Amino acid sequence: MERERGIPEPEPPLRLAGDGEFDLIRRFFARSPPVPRPDVWVGPGDDCAVVVGGGIALSTDMSVEGVHFRRDWLSFREIGFRAAAAALSDLAAMAARPIGVLVSLALPDGDAAGPAVEVMNGVRAVTEAVGGTVLGGDVTRSPGPLVVDVTVVGEAVRPVLRSGAEPGDEVWVTGELGASALAVGRLLRGETPPPGARERFARPVPRVREALWLRERGVLKAMVDLSDGLVGDAAHLSAASGVAVLLVAELLPVHPEVREAVAPDEAVRLAVAGGEDYELCFAAAVGAVESHVARFERETGVRLTPVGRIGGGDGVWWSGADGHRTPIGFRAYQHFGEGT
Repeated sequence: MERERGIPEPEPPLRLAGDGEFDLIRRFFARSPPVPRPDVWVGPGDDCAVVVGGGIALSTDMSVEGVHFRRDWLSFREIGFRAAAAALSDLAAMAARPIGVLVSLALPDGDAAGPAVEVMNGVRAVTEAVGGTVLGGDVTRSPGPLVVDVTVVGEAVRPVLRSGAEPGDEVWVTGELGASALAVGRLLRGETPPPGARERFARPVPRVREALWLRERGVLKAMVDLSDGLVGDAAHLSAASGVAVLLVAELLPVHPEVREAVAPDEAVRLAVAGGEDYELCFAAAVGAVESHVARFERETGVRLTPVGRIGGGDGVWWSGADGHRTPIGFRAYQHFGEGT
């Protein structure tokens, strides 16, 4: 896109006056200054970032110490990585191309040096891994807890919405489910989680590349990312599309470490209700995906599994071989339950 008259070329060096919080912001970019790119007209260091694209997608996700993470479970770099990954997963859910992130940090006094820089190093690592850049943000002092608030900006020329699923469609998921929830359960009990499960909790991978791959093949009718668990997030797809989501328990791609660590019923519970898998769940027409599975898995290294179908009605149900529906029996994680 040609730059309009009056819009300045971005200047990679960060030019900020003053000390205190501005010294800290300069440290965030000292080792890796922003790289000029055509979709970012103004980056960090001004009052606003200015981006361009064919349909700007925006989302925000907040990570709060004691709710989303504990510093005895994660390094500061992992805290930043995980916070940004959760936000970037929202772009993946709409098959949007990432442009960048804005990060606001609320920092206790003791974190306003090395820890804050490490948090931002984690943010930068996952953002750049999916093709985005750090656009700016804000820093403030907090009496506690540590808070990392990430706003993501992307381009969604043809956004994939939660609506669009129709009775008869197939339901698919990427990756393997339940490992992050297994890790959290072990950590809460003071136990060491299996290494793969801990990795899925500490460094979740937003499925941006996978979503764009599937969009290019034209198979996506409706999609959602799995942040609160398959049963909870599929319910959003159900409500938006006005359909029922019918899952088959035997088809669930449960993470191998989950199958090894717990009983089969608990493995299913973790896979559908544990949350924070940050995989994708999508609806596609019958037969539209099958011919792409082998190439998808070869090029992305990620599993692609059919887990059910779309039916008439509403809600999320187990479906048997005879088509009979039974209640799931598990609830997804909610920050605010009934009566709050």
